[in-house]
Amino acid sequence: MSVELNHTIIPAKDKWVAAKFLADILNLEAGPEWGHFVPVKTANGVTLDFDTREEFRPGHYAFLVSDTEFDAAFARIRALGARYYADPRRAKPGEINHLHGGRGVYFDDPSGHLMEIITHPYGDRPAQI
Repeated sequence: MSVELNHTIIPAKDKWVAAKFLADILNLEAGPEWGHFVPVKTANGVTLDFDTREEFRPGHYAFLVSDTEFDAAFARIRALGARYYADPRRAKPGEINHLHGGRGVYFDDPSGHLMEIITHPYGDRPAQI
């Protein structure tokens, strides 16, 4: 069996603002609008469908990038003045981390979601649960 994530819906205060913010950081395209969603498609084909909502619980979304992509995305995070952190609790502002043999950084999106870019997947996970 081959199971893959195809898409997920990301609630946002403003779907275009949120989609464009993430797309700009990751050097991806936002849109065109599809139904009432603004999609951002990742390199592995997963679509992040941003949807404007009045109420939602902020989430966490992590993206695996190359070292070159990390450097470029991190430069865009700083250029946009987005708050960033070395940890998910936001206890180390203005820093990045060097966990799991790579680099990582967490940053706030305009809707309050905690976004993350990492250059190396997290440590070993069990093959079966």
